[in-house]
Amino acid sequence: MLYGLAAAAVVAFHFAFVVFVVLGGLLVWRWPKMAWVHLPCAVWGALVELTGVICPLTPLEKWLRESAGLASFEGGFIAHHIVPVLYPAGLTRGVQLVLAVFVVALNVAVYARWWRVRGGRALSVTSSN
Repeated sequence: MLYGLAAAAVVAFHFAFVVFVVLGGLLVWRWPKMAWVHLPCAVWGALVELTGVICPLTPLEKWLRESAGLASFEGGFIAHHIVPVLYPAGLTRGVQLVLAVFVVALNVAVYARWWRVRGGRALSVTSSN
């Protein structure tokens, strides 16, 4: 039972991480220092999508599910959990690359606008925000 709960926690964290990668740049508008967390996460997310590397959370979840006696799954986290919810059937590598480029472009646009509005005072350590 403990392994099953841990697997569910990994799935929830993994999903939250994916959402944070996509939309975390918007949090930087409210909390500028969040960029120190979001930018490395966004780079990691883009690398995973663009290179096809398996996120370490995927094998961890598989191991926890198997340890709990639950059926494992084929493919990665996105293919198993996110695709059925967010993407249409028949997701191809080409579509995956387009989505990755969209996420990168969205975050570049958010950060570029944020940088212009703040006048270049982006990640100041002494910032009051």
